Amino acid sequence: MGGAEQTAGAAGRGGPARGRPRSEAVERSIVEGVMKLLEEGVPLAEISIERVARIAGVGKATIYRRWSGREELFCDVLRTAEPPDPELPGTSMRDDLVVLLESLRQRGLANRSSVIMHNVYAQMKSSPKLWKVYHTAVIEPRRLKTLGVLRRGQANGEIRADVDVELANDLFVGPMLVRAVVRPDAGLEEGLPERIVDTVLAGLGPAAPRDRDGGRSG
Repeated sequence: MGGAEQTAGAAGRGGPARGRPRSEAVERSIVEGVMKLLEEGVPLAEISIERVARIAGVGKATIYRRWSGREELFCDVLRTAEPPDPELPGTSMRDDLVVLLESLRQRGLANRSSVIMHNVYAQMKSSPKLWKVYHTAVIEPRRLKTLGVLRRGQANGEIRADVDVELANDLFVGPMLVRAVVRPDAGLEEGLPERIVDTVLAGLGPAAPRDRDGGRSG
């Protein structure tokens, strides 16, 4: 990937615009420097640009050419620690939702075994600016992706036209997030995404036609 393409890619994923080509090796050393500090249990509040520059063996100006501040840098570190977003099969709303929830399940499993993610998530809410950057760059795009799947499913008749897709999104994603974040003792077993999707779809699907006596057929 060329420097201009890297710059465009960074801006597209929520990072600040870059004024000059990026060096992958330098960028990697900076990100790995932050990850090393996090693995050692250093609190986010104590990770300064000066400290990152020292451990990465670069100057502060090198970091500021790539990130406007600590929050943007930390956000890229979090992206590096997470698996990429999945490709959706596009065969049906149900299939796409299962893939999206399976991605959340895998993230939950990875986060439970990751010192980095434990450290960061434990401290992120105490840093509103970092949380805002992370929400804008990482969480919101994923939410919009799920909403897009639900709207396509609604247009195709896979869920009722009167369903509030914003609420439906919470119904699908909520159980997985509760198990992954709020209840670390809860299981994240294989097949959980299918169970969640099918349980919710049972309540959101098209109404069964009524028979001549006014009851539901089938």
